[in-house]
Amino acid sequence: MATSDDRMTGFPPADESLVDLSGWQDASNVRWAFRHMRELMPTHVIPGDPKYVRPLPSALDPFVCTTPVTRLDGSTATADDVWAGTWTDALLVLHNGTIVDEQYLSGMTPHTPHLLMSVSKSIVGCVAGILVQRGVIDPDAPVTKYVPEVEGSGYGGATVRHVLDMRTGVAFRETYQAADAEVRVMERSMGWRPPQEGDPVGAYNYLTTLGTASEHGGPFTYRSADTDLLGWVCERATGTRMADLVSRLVWIPMGAECAADITCDPVGTAVHDGGISAVARDVARFGQLLLDGHIVPPGWLDDAWHPPADVRDAFAGTDNEPVLPGGWYRNQFWFVPNHRGTALVCLGIHGQMVYVHRETRTVGVKLSSWPDPQNASYLIDTLRTFGAIGAALDG
Repeated sequence: MATSDDRMTGFPPADESLVDLSGWQDASNVRWAFRHMRELMPTHVIPGDPKYVRPLPSALDPFVCTTPVTRLDGSTATADDVWAGTWTDALLVLHNGTIVDEQYLSGMTPHTPHLLMSVSKSIVGCVAGILVQRGVIDPDAPVTKYVPEVEGSGYGGATVRHVLDMRTGVAFRETYQAADAEVRVMERSMGWRPPQEGDPVGAYNYLTTLGTASEHGGPFTYRSADTDLLGWVCERATGTRMADLVSRLVWIPMGAECAADITCDPVGTAVHDGGISAVARDVARFGQLLLDGHIVPPGWLDDAWHPPADVRDAFAGTDNEPVLPGGWYRNQFWFVPNHRGTALVCLGIHGQMVYVHRETRTVGVKLSSWPDPQNASYLIDTLRTFGAIGAALDG
């Protein structure tokens, strides 16, 4: 597997080692780029508070690494075989709040921040859940109550609940390999790719240009734009930017040991759908708070774990069902049933995952640099491995 050691070397870097906005998401560059986002684009700091760091006790269990797993292709492997074969950068497993496995590979360290991609969505969803509990946001209200600027766009008539569950009817394709897909065009407006003439400047300006594909409240369709609008709702409802909301409502209360950061667009707006970078242990703390039901309202999590029937129905007829059979999407979380219960899962492209399993009291974190944005085999093998580890730890 390629390493990132030869990227951005030299004074100035040689052309062959240069990583910039035009190529940081290329397969050969993602491992370096995901650890150096602050050097590629502007960011907002998400502070923690050293007075409130939550200890993570450690009792490493060597047998976790040898847990047997049946991979998607039918072969049998150990957990370590799966990690080694899926471009893993950092790996943590917690059982009952204690670290039982912790690994840093290919130059990663406990203090290296790593881009979380769409795991960021779940963090923003938690901010929204806290604001709903406090009565600051009404999930059944139209999004235009908070962001009237989108009235004339495809978001006109959508509710906050629609964007939370990605069931808007907005015309937005999350097709990562298609250069003209809306997700790639939006990246130009948010500063993740070089802009082209005529592009709206800033993510929020881009959201106002989106059209309509169908009625709101229909099937689940994964749209990063929905999370960006959710972030805009949170900021507008509170008069506070997202970095500060995450810091005050999640990062400090959960006892983060390091500051995180979130990339921002050319006008200073946070990239809510995938811009957060954090160290692996703090990502594990985030997973543990979801397991414990602390900080994030328990009712918000219970509603996601046990949603109305139409949420499952909205997922069942989509192309996600063959990959995650029996699953659903609610409040910016994925849910994946297995033989021991149902896992709450936070997912990001190129192999970012937080796995939370109530029945086995297990939290798994995997930060990766898959060469391709999506790989069903890597995804399923990772889910199976965390599931097997949880079952083994639970006896």
